[in-house]
Amino acid sequence: MNSLQIEQYLQLLLKWNKAYNLTAIRDLETMRIKHIADSLAVNPYLHGDVILDVGTGAGLPGIPLAIINPGKHFILLDSNGKKVRFLRQVIQALALKNVQAVQARVEEYQPNQPISSIISRAFASICDMLSLTARLANEETQFLAMKGIVPQDELAHLPEGFKLMAVHELKIPTLDEPRCLIVIKKDDT
Repeated sequence: MNSLQIEQYLQLLLKWNKAYNLTAIRDLETMRIKHIADSLAVNPYLHGDVILDVGTGAGLPGIPLAIINPGKHFILLDSNGKKVRFLRQVIQALALKNVQAVQARVEEYQPNQPISSIISRAFASICDMLSLTARLANEETQFLAMKGIVPQDELAHLPEGFKLMAVHELKIPTLDEPRCLIVIKKDDT
């Protein structure tokens, strides 16, 4: 892992957060745990080479994942102009060649290439995530929803045409809060 780039990202996040209110977390150590470690916990479950981070906000989980996966392409999608300006500054400052920041609503976004994984962290309910992003996916695309506790009610009401592939409990060092990753695919049966 390129810890220098992670630290540079955190410093930019602290600096820009004062003016742009990018995250409610203001403490560097808490950011390391609740933003960086939390984001990196999903790394083993990334699928393919093109990852779309929907509602990325301050670039989470996309930026930390892009830093440790220079061979994968990350598209960070957010409708908020100030957040996308921050992301473009981070991409430039950290010389991230594998990251693209896009300002658009997910309903309007048109990708240039097939998407391997669509990931969200605090973006929407699973049902909303799937309905908003389904048109961006093919039969190989995985939907990755980062959640706290396992959202049993949301999983019980998956939209037609989708199937639950896995629920992974995520262990975040020094964090005593539940975290999980929900993996879903289009149901091609």
